[in-house]
Amino acid sequence: MTPTKIKQFFTQYKLLALLIAIAIIWTFFSMKTEGGFISPRNLSNLMRQMAVTGIVACGMVFVIIAGEIDLSVGSLLGLLGGIAAVLDVTQHMPLPATVAVVLACGLVLGLFNGFLTAYAGIPSFIVGLGGMLAYRGIVLGVTGGATVAPVSESMVQLGQGYLPPQAGMALGVLLFVLAAVLIWRQRVNLARHHLPVPALWRHAVRLAAIGAVLFAFVSTLNEYEGIPLPVLLLLVLLGIFSYIATQTVFGRRIYAVGSNMEATRLSGINVQAVKLWIFGIMGLMCALAGLLNTARMAAGSPSAGTSGELDAIAACFIGGTSMRGGSGTVYGALIGALVMASLDNGMSMLDVDTYWQMIVKGGILTLAVWVDVATRSGRR
Repeated sequence: MTPTKIKQFFTQYKLLALLIAIAIIWTFFSMKTEGGFISPRNLSNLMRQMAVTGIVACGMVFVIIAGEIDLSVGSLLGLLGGIAAVLDVTQHMPLPATVAVVLACGLVLGLFNGFLTAYAGIPSFIVGLGGMLAYRGIVLGVTGGATVAPVSESMVQLGQGYLPPQAGMALGVLLFVLAAVLIWRQRVNLARHHLPVPALWRHAVRLAAIGAVLFAFVSTLNEYEGIPLPVLLLLVLLGIFSYIATQTVFGRRIYAVGSNMEATRLSGINVQAVKLWIFGIMGLMCALAGLLNTARMAAGSPSAGTSGELDAIAACFIGGTSMRGGSGTVYGALIGALVMASLDNGMSMLDVDTYWQMIVKGGILTLAVWVDVATRSGRR
C-alpha cells in the first residue's frame, strides 16, 4: 500500500482503523498471556481502568476541538480525589454531600482556568502548566503528603460496584432498541429532505453489528460480576457529550471556535463565554474522574492522576481529534482511551518495565499526531 493510499485510508476510515488497531493489540496480548488478557475478569478490570481516562477525555475533546489545551487535568483529578477522601475519611461527610462539594470544586476550578484563558488572555498552555504544578502542591498540602484511607463502603461502591446481570441485559436491549430508532429516524429524515437514502441492507448490517457488539460486551462482563458502575457512567457521558456535540447550538459553536475563531467572533458568537464553559465542563469531568479513582483505589493518594493529562490528550489524538482544533468526536476519544488502557493493562500483565511502557505510549502519541498532520496535508 502506497503512502498516499495509507493517508486516504486513515482519512476516510479513522474509526475502522482504530477498531483494527484494538483488535491487533488484544490479539497480541491474548496470545502472550495465553488468553488471560481477554478473560472476563481482566476485561472488567480493563474497562474500569479505561473509565477514569475516558471521563477526562470526554472533557478534553471539547477543549482540543476549541483549539485549546489543558495540562492541569491530571493534577486537578488528584486534588479533587484527595478532597473527596479527606471529606469522607476525616470529616465523615455523607456521600451525596461529598459528591456535591467535589463537583462544585471541580466546576469552580475549571471556570477559573477558563477565565484565565478566555478573559485574562493567558495562553491555555501556560494556564494548564501553572495549574499542573499548583494543584499538585495543593493536594500534597490537603493530604499531608500521605495516603488518606480507608474510605467508606458507600464511596467504594462508586468505583467497585457492578450492575446486576439482569439489569445489564436489560440495558443492552435498551441500547439496541435506541440504536434501531436512531437509524430509522436517520432514514426518515433523509427521505423527508429528498436526500439519497442508503440501501436498507446497509443499515440492517450496521444494526446487526451493533447488536453483536452489545451482546458480546454485556455477556462477557456478566460472566464476571456485571457491568462496572464506572463503565455505566461512562456510557451515560458518551450519550450526553455526543448529543451536545452534534445536536446543540453550544456544540456547533465549539467546532466553529476551533475551526476559525476570528470568523466565529465576527459572526456575533461570544467566543470567550464558549471557552469559559468548555473549561468549566473540563473541571466537572476531573471531579467525576477523581471521585471514581478514589473510590476504585479505596483511598486518596497524593500521587493520584500523575500523567493523567497525557493519557487524556493521547486518547483524543488517537481517536482522531485534530491538534489544530475544529475536528474530533467524543466516541473517537473514548476508543482512543480504550487503546491507551489496553496497552497499560497488557504491558502490566507481561511485566514490561515501566520505562518501556512510557516509550511505547510516547511513540503512539507521536504517531497519532503524525497521522493527523499527514492526513490533513493530504487534503490540501
